[in-house]
Amino acid sequence: MWLMGAEERRERILKLLSESARPLTGSDLARILAVSRQVVVSDMAILRAAGGKIIATPQGYALASALGAAPHARIFGSRHTPEETEDELLTIVDYGGKVVDVTVEHPVYGELRGWLNIGSREDVRQFIHRLAESDAKPLLTLTEGVHLHRVEGADAAILDRIETALREKGYLLEAR
Repeated sequence: MWLMGAEERRERILKLLSESARPLTGSDLARILAVSRQVVVSDMAILRAAGGKIIATPQGYALASALGAAPHARIFGSRHTPEETEDELLTIVDYGGKVVDVTVEHPVYGELRGWLNIGSREDVRQFIHRLAESDAKPLLTLTEGVHLHRVEGADAAILDRIETALREKGYLLEAR
């Protein structure tokens, strides 16, 4: 049995990501490459350290270029409880938005960003399920609920409707 070397495996990971229409999980890649998930995680760290534009989303790994960008994007400042996370995300996707990421400002580490790539109710459901299953806490718990979302939409009117809905629910951070 022939074993693939580390360099060849990393090149194959990049090829798989570039050819995939969707993000690939570490488990997917491990199965395809016949290695452990931990080997894939290590390979990803090495590829990213070498300048690879690989993003880890809740749906799996993707090349940043493969995620694409909608023609319109806006940063929304929000503040809410962890229990309201699902409602905030559903509000955004129900109005036609895609939540690209979440950012918080940590007092020691500075800006922390998590790639979300959430564009549907099913994506929200899976994200909330992963939080519960892993007993992880959303980043907003580090900042008393304050966080930023980069949201994309097909046009400015969609982003305006999202902004209005978030304001009406009391989630939108605004100057007083």
